[in-house]
Amino acid sequence: MKSLGILVLAGLLGLAVAQPSGRIVGGLDAYEGQFPHQISLRRSGSHTCGGSIISRNYILTAAHCVVYEDEEGAYHALDASLYTIRAGSVNRLMGGVVKQVVQITVHEDYGNFINDVALLKLESPLIFSNNIAPIPLASAETPVGSPIGISGWGRLKTGGDIPVKLQYNTLESISKLKCFTSIFMSSDALICLAHTSGNGACNGDSGGPATYNGELVGVAGFVVSGCGTSNPDGYAKVFYHVEWIKKHSDL
Repeated sequence: MKSLGILVLAGLLGLAVAQPSGRIVGGLDAYEGQFPHQISLRRSGSHTCGGSIISRNYILTAAHCVVYEDEEGAYHALDASLYTIRAGSVNRLMGGVVKQVVQITVHEDYGNFINDVALLKLESPLIFSNNIAPIPLASAETPVGSPIGISGWGRLKTGGDIPVKLQYNTLESISKLKCFTSIFMSSDALICLAHTSGNGACNGDSGGPATYNGELVGVAGFVVSGCGTSNPDGYAKVFYHVEWIKKHSDL
């Protein structure tokens, strides 16, 4: 078995579970209102991850964006007061609205890149508009070979520049077998997205959305052997986690 470096995609702050913030590799600039469900998750005012609006009060993001690991290897949610979200703007520095996070719920079985989902409760409800809107959760398994939209404020490449404007790209869903063959990881809780070299997710895109037919199908989790390689990217599968999400939110 070849050795592959797996890199979580979280942001600017250099946490034990995080890497410098990033941009969608090979992406295009998004326009206002194109991704009204996309938010920037900010720690101490700096972008660290992405996330998706699922209701007026809740954001879905990646667990590794909001946890720390103790000496015994157990994960715990960080203090919610550290985090805010910016919604309603493709500019990560300004515009839209900023809301305080007041509660973080991390999947109780998160670990080893599996069940990498967390819910953020906001201090007050979002007001929906053309630029701020929820995205429905996946209602079925995503067909293999489907075009999957991803978005985020990620680096152009590992260690590259951080864009101000939201970026987006299109990847392709692949089977569990093909994913395992490529990166030696496979799980019912994962959806793997394939792309050519020079495309894909990168640091800072963690927690951001993967969408298909107007539904949220994935939560950005990790890349293998650096950003923009030909290896598929790993996303938490939303359809697998739907019941957990509903149980711990107001859906």
